[in-house]
Amino acid sequence: MIILWTDALIFILISVLTFTVFSLRKKEQFIRPWKKVTHSRTAMVSLVVLLCFMLIGLLDSVHFKPTDSKQNEMISVLDYWANPIRLNQEKSYSAPFSAYLYSKELIVAENQTRSWAYPRLAYGARHLQDVDADKTSDILGKAALGFIKGAGIILLIFCAYHYLKKQPLFSNKAVNTVFATLFFIGTVSYMLVDLSSYYHVLGTDKVGEDVFYQAIKSIRTGLVIGSLTTLIMLPLAIIFGILAGFFRGWVDDVIQYIYTTLNSIPGVLLIAASILMVQVYMANHQEQFTSLVARADMRLLFLCLILGVTSWTGLCRLLRAETLKLREMEYVQAAQALGVPRYLILYRHILPNVMHIVLISVVLDFSSLVLAEAVLSYVNIGVDPTTYSWGNMINGARLEMAREPIVWWSLAASFVFMFSLVLAANLFADTVRDAFDPR
Repeated sequence: MIILWTDALIFILISVLTFTVFSLRKKEQFIRPWKKVTHSRTAMVSLVVLLCFMLIGLLDSVHFKPTDSKQNEMISVLDYWANPIRLNQEKSYSAPFSAYLYSKELIVAENQTRSWAYPRLAYGARHLQDVDADKTSDILGKAALGFIKGAGIILLIFCAYHYLKKQPLFSNKAVNTVFATLFFIGTVSYMLVDLSSYYHVLGTDKVGEDVFYQAIKSIRTGLVIGSLTTLIMLPLAIIFGILAGFFRGWVDDVIQYIYTTLNSIPGVLLIAASILMVQVYMANHQEQFTSLVARADMRLLFLCLILGVTSWTGLCRLLRAETLKLREMEYVQAAQALGVPRYLILYRHILPNVMHIVLISVVLDFSSLVLAEAVLSYVNIGVDPTTYSWGNMINGARLEMAREPIVWWSLAASFVFMFSLVLAANLFADTVRDAFDPR
C-alpha cells in the first residue's frame, strides 16, 4: 500500500470528524439541530448523495502498486475495480453507447477493397455481430439485469435493517427517504456498471479513454479540493477571528491588516505564482517524484494550501464580528469578573457559540471550492493536466465543442457530476443553516 500526501490528509480529516462526532454525540446542543436536519427529506437525500460521492473518493484514495504492473505505476482500489473500462482504450472519439468511431476513416477490407466509413471500436460493443439489429435489445437487457441486481441488494438491506431494529416496514419517514435515495442510486449504478463492461456509456475522448471513468475519477479531486482546503482554512479563520474580536486593540488591528492585505492581492495571480514555484521545484528535484501520480499529488496538495491561505479571510471577518457581540454578553462578563482565565473563556464560552457559523460556512464554502477548481483548471493554473478533474475535462472540451460534428459528451459528463455534487452540498447546507442558526 502506498500513501500519498493527500491520502494521508484525507484519512486524518476523517479521523478528526469521527472523533468530533463521537465526543459530541451526547451533547444536547449538538443533537437537537441534527434531529431537525433528519426531519428534512431534502437534507437526507442530499446527505446520501454526498456520502456516495465520499465513498467513491475514499476508494480512489487507497493506492497500491500491483505486482504485475509497470515500474512505478500506482493504482487505487477504484482503478482496480474499474479495470474493464480503464484498460479498454479506443483509438479516438466515440459517441455514448456507440459501436463505431466518431470520425470516418479509410478502411481496407480483406479483399483489398477500400471504403470511407466509420471503423468498429476495438472494445465497445465488440460482442455484437449485427450492431443495427442487436444493439438496442442488448442495451435494454443488460440495463434491466443491472436494475434487478441493484434493486435486490438495496431491498435486502432495507428489510434487514427493519428486522434488526424490530420496526414495521415504512414506519420511519427519514429511513424511507434514505432507502428510496439509495434505491435510485444503487439501481442506476448497477445498470451503468453492467453496461460499462460492454459499452462506453458516456463515450470516449480524443485519445480513446472512457469518459465515464474520467468523470468518476474526478470525484476525488473535487472532494480533496473542497475538504482539504477547508481543513487548512479553518484553524486560521477560527484563531484569528476569535482573537481579533475578543482582545480588540492592537491585536485586532494587526489581524485586520493581515486579511485586508491578503484580500488586496488578486487570488488568481497568487495561485498562478504558487503553482509555478511548485513546478520549478519539482523540475529541479525530479528524484523526489518518481511517478506521475506523485507529481500530480504534490501539485494538488499545494493548490489546496494556496486556496486555504487565500480563502480564510471571509470566515475570519464573520467570527470577529460574532465575537465582538459575544464578549459583551452577561455570562462572558461574569466569567471575567470572577477571574476566569482568558483562554478558558475563549474555549468554553466563545468557541462553542460561534461553531454554528463555522459549520454553516464550511458547508457553503465546499461547493464554491469545487467550482473554483473547475475554473482554475480551465485557465491551466489548477491541478496537474494528468490529474482527472472536472476542470480538466471542461478545459479539454473547449476544442471538442468546435468540431463538426460536435463532441458534447465530455462537457455533459463533467457538468452532470459536478452539478450533482454542488447541488447536494448546497441543499444540505441550507438545511444545516436553518437548524444551527439561532436566529
